[in-house]
Amino acid sequence: MLSRKASEECHGEDSSYFVGWQEYNKNPYHLIRNPTGIIQMGLAENQLSFDVLESWVERNPDILGMKEDGISVFRELALFQDYHGLPALKKELVEFMSKIRGSRIKFDPKKLVLTAGATLANEIMMFCLAHPGEAFILPTPYYPGFDRDLKWRTGVEIVPLHCSSSNGFRITSSALKQAYKKAQKLNLKVKGVLVTNPSNPLGTTMTRAELNHLIDFAIEKNIHIISDEIYSGTVFDAPEFVSIMEVVNERTSSINDIRNRTHIIYSLSKDLGVPGFRVGMIYSENETVVAAATKMSSFGLVSSQTQHLVANVLKDKKFSFDYIEESRRRVKRRMEMLVCGLRNAGIRCLKSNAGLFCWVDMRHLLSSATFEAEKELWMMILCHVGLNISPGSSCHCSEPGWFRVCFANMSEATLKVAMRRMKAFIDSTVAVVNNNGCTCEQSVRVNC
Repeated sequence: MLSRKASEECHGEDSSYFVGWQEYNKNPYHLIRNPTGIIQMGLAENQLSFDVLESWVERNPDILGMKEDGISVFRELALFQDYHGLPALKKELVEFMSKIRGSRIKFDPKKLVLTAGATLANEIMMFCLAHPGEAFILPTPYYPGFDRDLKWRTGVEIVPLHCSSSNGFRITSSALKQAYKKAQKLNLKVKGVLVTNPSNPLGTTMTRAELNHLIDFAIEKNIHIISDEIYSGTVFDAPEFVSIMEVVNERTSSINDIRNRTHIIYSLSKDLGVPGFRVGMIYSENETVVAAATKMSSFGLVSSQTQHLVANVLKDKKFSFDYIEESRRRVKRRMEMLVCGLRNAGIRCLKSNAGLFCWVDMRHLLSSATFEAEKELWMMILCHVGLNISPGSSCHCSEPGWFRVCFANMSEATLKVAMRRMKAFIDSTVAVVNNNGCTCEQSVRVNC
């Protein structure tokens, strides 16, 4: 007999987001070995500036060889390390986070908790702030992995805050109140609101008005705010990124001690492009939360070798800041390439200024304004066109026909192949409609 946790089917990986990954893994695209395979456009990974990072490593072989000033630090790194993390890394991280935010905020390394990635950081915050059966409000559309990351082991519930395309999916005060009322009807105690800023999957930064709505709501309801800011360094266009902590600091009133109920999640996976290093963190002004989160982090530590390497990368201030600027330029250029390619195929995107993906409007391609039709279209694009994109329903979008499309995890040549495939698909869809009076979804068999 297995435990209930081992045998239950509530991990969240039955969503179309994860199904798309499974199909990609069976038939991955390769220019030479498998040119008809599925192109992975469901992975929000920044590989565009990896050559810059590799060149730094090549210029600094002693760091990778665990040496300082030519002297080995292997023993120091290999033996037991306190799970509070290396002070050198925490110092560099808070300076890096401040620089990304235009040096408008100063962070204290004593209030930072290191975790093995942002996934664990978000889960730890659920354990710290909520009991099983209590709830967090999340604006939709939201990252599909949250259904797994926030709920599976913690027992915490998610209450969607439904945002609309009519205002660009912006958070409003009325929508916050509606979500809270829905939680009450479900007999769920709301412990906080979790947002991603910049938004995953929208690729947009939150406005000051939205952040103030959020703060006002948290003060009124006496709840927490978690701001997942892992894409804060990938803001490549106006308006600039504004952190929740910056707006909290601007509020002179300390009503209900909102500063102690505001927490930031961050990671180097996206901005530095090193998701395999699993360097995540929690930042909080709440001493009790920091103490509890630090204890919990002992179950998912960042290796001391990784901490040593990353601390030295960030310590090279000229390199790390130049890297962020170059990465932003490359991400913007690649985003424009995707948007242009989709536009040529007759598909438009929500205007974005951040992140590694676009929120793509394919409502006009649906056979009907339903999520069933969205699933049909998604299956067609996945299995017939050979592109793994994420349907809006996997992000809990309330409007069928939106898709998240990633662009930074592949070469420019691969993206061009993807755009040619998409245009050919749209052209054939139009041809079928014009010639037969039926939609492509009706006329093409899906074998996936």
